[in-house]
Amino acid sequence: MNLSVLMLSSSRSGSEDYLQHAIPLIDLHLSEIKEIVFVPYAGVSISWDDYTTKVQKALPNYHIKGIHQFPDTQEAINNAQAIMVGGGNTFNLLYQLYQHNLVNAIRHRVSQGSPFVGWSAGSNICGNSIRTTNDMPIIHPPSFEALDFVPFQLNPHYSDFQPPGHNGETRAQRIQEFCILNPNMPVIGIREGSALLLQGNSLLLKGSLDAVVFEGETQNVIKPDQHLTGYLTR
Repeated sequence: MNLSVLMLSSSRSGSEDYLQHAIPLIDLHLSEIKEIVFVPYAGVSISWDDYTTKVQKALPNYHIKGIHQFPDTQEAINNAQAIMVGGGNTFNLLYQLYQHNLVNAIRHRVSQGSPFVGWSAGSNICGNSIRTTNDMPIIHPPSFEALDFVPFQLNPHYSDFQPPGHNGETRAQRIQEFCILNPNMPVIGIREGSALLLQGNSLLLKGSLDAVVFEGETQNVIKPDQHLTGYLTR
C-alpha cells in the first residue's frame, strides 16, 4: 500500500508555539491539500470544539474541520482529503475511534492515498497497538489494536532523562518490560520535536534528534534522516 503517514512525537518542541516546529513537515507532507478532517478524540480536559479551534489557529493556511462537527463521521473519513489526529489521552482516542467505527474507515482511507498526520497520541495509534503509550488507561477501548500503519510499536515523547531522587522506572525500563514479553515486536522511541515519515516503502526519522529502537534485549540509536525501511517488513 502506498501509505503517506507523518507521525510527530509532540505538538511542541521546547518552548516553541503550538505545532510551529511541525509546520514545515506538515506543509511538505500535505503538498497542495488544504482541506483536513481533524480528529480531537484524544482531548479529555479540553472540549473537542476548543481543541479543533486550537489547531485551526496554529495552522491558519488550512481549512480544518473537526470530525465531531460532521453529521456522519464515517462519510467524513471516506471523503477526507487528509486526516489529522491530535494528541492527548491515547486510550480515550482509541476508545472513541472504536465507538464511531472509524478504525477500519481510517485504515481504508489512508490506504487509498489520503495523507495522515498525527502527533503524540495521534502517532501512537499508527503502530501495531497502543501498548507502549505513556498514558494512563482512563478508559478501556474494546481492543488495544491500533491502525497498524507500521508493524511495530511507537513511544512518542521518548526521553531517557531521570530526575534526581526519582526512584521509579525510566521510560527505557518500561519499554524493556514490553520487549521481554514481546521479543519479536520492535519499539521505536521518538523524542519531542522529531517525527517518523512513512511514504510508501520508505520510512525516515525526521528532525534533529536521535531516536531509539528497542528490540528484544537490544537498544540501537537511530540518526536523523536514517532509513528505517527494514522495520516495515516484519
